Amino acid sequence: MIEFLMAGENVVFVSALLLMVLIGLVQVIGLGVDTHIDADLDSHPDLLSWLGVGRLPLLMLLVVFLTMFGSVGLIGQQAIHDSSGDLLAAWIAIPAAGLIALPLTGFAARILAKILPHDHTTAIDLDDLVGEAARIVTGRAEQNSPARARVEDRHGQAHYVMVEPNNPAESFAEGEAILIVRREGNIFRAISRGDHRLPYLGA
Repeated sequence: MIEFLMAGENVVFVSALLLMVLIGLVQVIGLGVDTHIDADLDSHPDLLSWLGVGRLPLLMLLVVFLTMFGSVGLIGQQAIHDSSGDLLAAWIAIPAAGLIALPLTGFAARILAKILPHDHTTAIDLDDLVGEAARIVTGRAEQNSPARARVEDRHGQAHYVMVEPNNPAESFAEGEAILIVRREGNIFRAISRGDHRLPYLGA
């Protein structure tokens, strides 16, 4: 077995599996390697998606490919050795194993993407606050004189934003309930909800 693994025709396949194990160990002991590398799918998106790019972090996808490549190469070489007594030349075995490993990697990525937990984030774009109810907490909002308002996003997280009336003739008093209708840079435009005379209980 050792002689088979150390054969020159198999060195690349054994090295691929060793690299796969090394990357896995680095991730397990947590040396801070970021596996969430963004992939640009704009060029040949169908091909990249078929290969599994975008379904898994690229480093994990590399581990899957190395596993498939090394395994296919060694299994293929073992089968050829058992039938003929010789090993396939490296210049034939390596590209052949690579071509077979690519679709297997895509298939494995699709399965793993369904099994592995996905990242969940409550981060939002500021534009997502448009349409949300808010309340003035500091100051008086007037044209060209914004006031600080508190608004909760769809996740229930509070955001403090600067607000001006959408109608230049309006103004919002502290404690007034408003509705954000648009955003202009760092300033949000709002309209009154008409219930500012109710007791203010916000934080």
